[in-house]
Amino acid sequence: MGFFDKLKKTENTEKDIFDTINKSDWLQVFSACLGKAMVIQNNARKYVVKDRNWNVDFGQGYIAFGEDKYPVQFIGSESNSSNSWMWGWNNINNFPPQLITLANEMLDKGEEWSLDPLRVPQFDLNDIFNGHPLSIVACGLSKDDYFYYRGPHGGGAVFMAVGNVPQEVFQPANISEFANLTVQCIQQYPVDHKIFTESLLQWNRTKYDWDGDTLIAHFSQNLYISFEQSGDYYRITGINTK
Repeated sequence: MGFFDKLKKTENTEKDIFDTINKSDWLQVFSACLGKAMVIQNNARKYVVKDRNWNVDFGQGYIAFGEDKYPVQFIGSESNSSNSWMWGWNNINNFPPQLITLANEMLDKGEEWSLDPLRVPQFDLNDIFNGHPLSIVACGLSKDDYFYYRGPHGGGAVFMAVGNVPQEVFQPANISEFANLTVQCIQQYPVDHKIFTESLLQWNRTKYDWDGDTLIAHFSQNLYISFEQSGDYYRITGINTK
């Protein structure tokens, strides 16, 4: 019996996506975090950042957008000179422990899951491993509500998790936002489309069920997403409302 035969007319459950994926596989972990993070990032630009100037004070533990201040976590940094990423838990800046709580949680996850991108302190930057996907996973895995922000500077960039923001930042996507975001993400990033889709629907609290190789997401109207297997992973072949 094939994968999609097992899924025929199967309704989703409350089982967390992380109970079903291989957590030592970066692609699967990233796929499970990406959709949630991108909805939050889009909302954060609208409700918090608002194209305003930013200023961070790591000594006080906050970032400001305009006159508004929010508590911040230091995730890690990119260096232009060495073309490398360094995790905040490596703490070469001797930040206080409360400023790198999230980074330390990622180290713990990396050790628990044998997931090297979370437990190797420094490595070269490339299209797969840089501050954006690493921050997406850090915020996506956290049990706290964060969005991430990239702060460029002369020597590279710092990546920070921003907390205690308006709840509008974490509001779910509607059908149009979901469809547009899905197309954008699968075009921009290498992901397992099935893991990405189911994880985002679970976070979005959108019920769905399967009919063969088609996932039916129950928004204000049904959204039909067709899949096919591609090697070890699954990709979307169509998304529409019929």
